[in-house]
Amino acid sequence: MSNKILVLGATGTVGRHVVDGLLAKGETVRAASRSGKPIAGAEGVVFEYGRPETYGPAFEGVDRAHVLLASGYVDAKGLLLPIIEAAAERKAKVIFQSVFGVDADDSIPYRQVEIALEKSGTPYVILRPNWFADNFHNFWKAGIEHGQIAVPAADGKSSFIDARDIAASSVAALTSSAFDGKAFNLTGPQALSYEEAAAILSEATGKPIAYDAISDEAFIGILTGAGVPADYASFLASIFYPVRQGWTAVVTNDVETLTGKAPRSLKTYAADYAAALKA
Repeated sequence: MSNKILVLGATGTVGRHVVDGLLAKGETVRAASRSGKPIAGAEGVVFEYGRPETYGPAFEGVDRAHVLLASGYVDAKGLLLPIIEAAAERKAKVIFQSVFGVDADDSIPYRQVEIALEKSGTPYVILRPNWFADNFHNFWKAGIEHGQIAVPAADGKSSFIDARDIAASSVAALTSSAFDGKAFNLTGPQALSYEEAAAILSEATGKPIAYDAISDEAFIGILTGAGVPADYASFLASIFYPVRQGWTAVVTNDVETLTGKAPRSLKTYAADYAAALKA
């Protein structure tokens, strides 16, 4: 009986923390990435979205998997459904990192992937994280360097969640059957506007950071000017609509339900990543 866990996106924002958390629990981990290089104490395997020939070797001997679509991809349904099918064929339990709010409409591609997983017959847990706090030192870092966060969020609020808490939630679901067959909406402990977030980041970094509530068009222009493909830039702009509508301001206790610990605040995130935000 296998007890190996596959982690997709193992070098990414959440995946690397999932790998670390599983290894700390003594689990046998297969880390999937484009390079296929081993990570810490995890075995490496080559994996590429849209290349089904890499799925078999990745899932070989695996009984559980953390599945997500890495950033930079737009076709969630087209790329994720074959991966869900590959896992289900092997009866590998899937922890699916979905997206906050997709349960509002069954026509949303991510929700359709969730439905396929629910009907697949394989054990599963669905995790729907809200906006990542880590976006500030990843995606919005260039703006922060110039003292500005420019996004089309208007005055909408989000309960930003630390990627470490998303990973801890996945590790809990991967190492217990108590949560099987359920979906969890993962949030931080407080809903904040981007203006409030900018103030927190200013305090942590010791430099003034302002928030500029720009339009979708201006946002797309900034991204494409920085080399982001137009379709992905448009996708990123579109997901700020729920923020402006107030739908991402929800706060849940689901992280604590899964991990036994309250999620980190944005203030804690900013203090922990102050060096990265200032670098």
